[in-house]
Amino acid sequence: MLESEYQAKLIKRIKKRFPNCIVMKTDPDYIQGIPDLLILHENHWAALECKRSERAPKRPNQEYYVSVMNEMSFASFIYPENEEDVLNAIQQTFGN
Repeated sequence: MLESEYQAKLIKRIKKRFPNCIVMKTDPDYIQGIPDLLILHENHWAALECKRSERAPKRPNQEYYVSVMNEMSFASFIYPENEEDVLNAIQQTFGN
């Protein structure tokens, strides 16, 4: 599966799991390494870097921005193998 296909399916699952959230795709040309998705829900947010698999390569700065943004609120790499764990962690962060 391509990363773009996984990301499209993931966005649908996020919107179903967190009704009334806003899922925004970031501009990869603006800041290299910023996570792909920003999820806004009530007074919380989360950032996700999507990968098609656990073994997919990481690009420069991705680990840095995921780490920095995770210190601010919540950020993580997400791929099919860890999706449920990450969504559960977001739910805990959002307090739902």
